[in-house]
Amino acid sequence: MSRFHSYLNTAVTILSAYKGEEPFAGFLKKTFAANKKYGSKDRKQISHLCYCFFRTGKLFSQFSIEEKIVAGLFLCSAQKNEILSFLKPAWGDAVALQPKEKLQLIDKNLAVQNIFPFLEECSEGLYPETFTESFLIQPDFFLRIRPGKERDVKMKLKKAAINFTSVNNNCLSLENAVKVDQVLAIDNEVVIQDYNSQRIADFFPLNIDSKVKNVWDCCAASGGKSILAKDVLGDIQLTVSDIRENILFNLRKRFAAAGMQNYRIEKADLTKSAIAISGSPFDLIIADVPCSGSGTWSRTPEQLYYFENDKIEGYNKLQKSILDNIIKYLKPGGYLLYITCSVFKKENEEQVKYLEEHHHLKIVKTALLKGYEMKADSMFAALLSL
Repeated sequence: MSRFHSYLNTAVTILSAYKGEEPFAGFLKKTFAANKKYGSKDRKQISHLCYCFFRTGKLFSQFSIEEKIVAGLFLCSAQKNEILSFLKPAWGDAVALQPKEKLQLIDKNLAVQNIFPFLEECSEGLYPETFTESFLIQPDFFLRIRPGKERDVKMKLKKAAINFTSVNNNCLSLENAVKVDQVLAIDNEVVIQDYNSQRIADFFPLNIDSKVKNVWDCCAASGGKSILAKDVLGDIQLTVSDIRENILFNLRKRFAAAGMQNYRIEKADLTKSAIAISGSPFDLIIADVPCSGSGTWSRTPEQLYYFENDKIEGYNKLQKSILDNIIKYLKPGGYLLYITCSVFKKENEEQVKYLEEHHHLKIVKTALLKGYEMKADSMFAALLSL
């Protein structure tokens, strides 16, 4: 069928033009907007081929773009795929095989671990084969139900015939591309938040010493953990900061939708020592620091494809500079919650060790939250006390 060749050729053209300088989802959107001839089904098929290319990471470095796409489609397919069956019939009949068995058909010299050639840099406790195979699968879509909304949310989803799985009382797993915003009030009834990002609530210092009242989310970004802190910790005085004006603007809109009050928003460059944050000292500082994002690359596999090992050290230094500058705003006896969405030990355990040795903080709780066990993102979290 000529349309299958057309899909493949279009995917090759798109991937040849993309240089990794912006999120691939945004690049695709602009590309399709400039080429109106593609219908929704065409866009879906072409997009899938492109993402199959990225999901194989560094595995097929010697292959052409076209060869990588087809091999990636084979590895990412668990059920019969008509495009694959047309382009490579022998592979189309073998989609039920395990990834390492499929690689034997593609090239006997390759191993699944080659998808992610940074395993020596990873935190302890990561199971290499399962982790690398997870890049071949699109993670699930997760919602966090806000307090008191559980009954209404589930009723609305059932009424709209939207399938969901209850991971726990407050966490729902859904298929990707479900338009829940047409059924639920985002940020008011539910928060779109990955499973392990929701588990950060387990690291809040509840009932340890005294009640946490004054909280600073110093790298607030989209504000998901700020809303989580309000929901879990209750009546807190919240300060949020970020360096980007557009982020601060979006935070105000999101907090309004969430019905949040009693908060401050400040613009701050945390890499500068001469910052001034009102409201300090804080009982709790949440530091979800800039990182490689390696624990989320199954959602954005283009980042895996373009990532180079030497970038890890750059993130390590950036994180240290932020930590050095925020510690002085922590109350004696207060808590620092350090978070990354990385699986690299230089961004995780090594930073905890740095906090212990250079800032004399003590570990309360620390864990690598392995997302590949739940079709979710992987994260690292450590609660320390001063």
